[in-house]
Amino acid sequence: MLDYTKTSPDADGCAARMSLDEVRAYMSDHYHEALSIDLLAQLAGLSPNYFGEAFKKATGRSVMDYLTGLRIGRAKQLIRETDLYMREIARSVGYSDEYYFSRKFKKEVGLSPSAFGRSARNRIAVLSASSIGYLLPLGIVPTAAPLDPKRTPYYHYYYQSEIRVHLESPDSGKDEDNIRSLTAAKPDAVIIQESCGAAMAEWLAASGIELIRVEAEDWRGQLWQIAKALGKTASADRWIRDYESSAAKARANIREAVGQDTFLTLHLSGDQLYLYVNRGIRDVLYRDLELAAIPKLRELCNEPLSIEELAAFDPDRLLLLVSPDAVTHLRWQSLQHDAGWLSLKAVQHGCVYQLQPSPWFEYSAVAVSRMLEETVLLLTGGNPMLGGTDDASRPQPESAPRSARRLPCGW
Repeated sequence: MLDYTKTSPDADGCAARMSLDEVRAYMSDHYHEALSIDLLAQLAGLSPNYFGEAFKKATGRSVMDYLTGLRIGRAKQLIRETDLYMREIARSVGYSDEYYFSRKFKKEVGLSPSAFGRSARNRIAVLSASSIGYLLPLGIVPTAAPLDPKRTPYYHYYYQSEIRVHLESPDSGKDEDNIRSLTAAKPDAVIIQESCGAAMAEWLAASGIELIRVEAEDWRGQLWQIAKALGKTASADRWIRDYESSAAKARANIREAVGQDTFLTLHLSGDQLYLYVNRGIRDVLYRDLELAAIPKLRELCNEPLSIEELAAFDPDRLLLLVSPDAVTHLRWQSLQHDAGWLSLKAVQHGCVYQLQPSPWFEYSAVAVSRMLEETVLLLTGGNPMLGGTDDASRPQPESAPRSARRLPCGW
C-alpha cells in the first residue's frame, strides 16, 4: 500500500505529485474522511478544474461521484456482513448524518439501506456468458451479462430482453465500458469464473459488490458452489439429479441405437484437424454416455491429426466441430473432396455429425444438458426432451434452435 503521509521532494525541490491512479488509491484508503476536490487536486499538483476534468476522463465519473461509489460500496459490505446500526455504518463510511446517508444510498442503489439488507443478492451480474448457464438452473436470470448474437446465440435469442444490461466479452478489452454498464446495473453480486482485467478488478474491489468466485473444476461442483453462495442448493441438487436421470436414459437409448460403434471427436481450425476433447465433450460423451472411443479421448485432448492418422483410427462415427471463420470454412469445403476423407468408414456410412460452437464450446450446467439432448437426437433420431427435468426450471423451450446437424454421406 502506498504511504500517503509523506511527500518527498523531486529534482526541483518541489513536493512529489501523485498520479491519478495514486489519487484513486488514496481515495480508496481514505473514503471515510472529509475529502474535497481541492485537497485531491493539491495531491495531484493540478488546479481543481483541470483535476476534475482529467479524473472524469480517466474514470468516466466525477470525483465526487467516484467517492460516493466507494462509500456506498463499503456500506453495502457492512450491511451484508455486520450487525452494525445504520448510524454506525453511516459514520464509518464518511457520513455524519444518517438520513443524508440513507438518501445517498437509495439514489445509488435504488433501495434504502434497510430494504437492501432484506433483498441482497436479488441482482446478480456475470462477467462470462457461460455463467448464465449456471444461474438459469437456479431460476435466476442475471441482471447483466455478456451477450452477442454470434458468440452466444442461444442466450441472446432467448434472454436478450430479460437480461437488462448487456456487457462486452471479457476478452474484448472494453473493461471501462463494462464498468460503466455495471455501475448503471447496480448488481448486488458478481460471479467471476475467470480472471478479469486490472481496471475491472480495481473497480470490483472498490465497489462493495459481493464477489462470488467459482473455483470448482467440474460443472456439477461449479453449479453447487454458486448455488450455495446464493442460497439455492435445493435447486442445484434437483438439476443435477434430473440430469443424472436423463443421462441414464440417454445412455441406454444410445447403446441400443449404435451398439459398440467407435467414436472420434475432431476439431477443424484453420488448415489443421485436431483430435479434440474439451470438458463438455469429455463429461457428456465419454463419461456420462460412455461412448466407445480410444483411451486418449477420455481426457482433455487437442492434438494435431493428419488424414492418414485419422484413417488409421477409422472410427465408425465422427463428431466434428468446425470453427466459424472463413479460413476454416474453405478448408472444410476442400476436405469434403479429399480422397483420404472420402475413404473413411464413417464418411462412407453417412455417420459424420457436424457440431456447432453453441453449446459444444461452452462449459456450464445448461450447456452439458443441451449437449446430452442433442446427442440423443443425433444418434437415435428420438425426441431430445427426455423427461425427468422440471419444465418450470428448464431454461430452454422445446422450440430451441438445434446447434447440431447430421451430415449426409460424403460431406
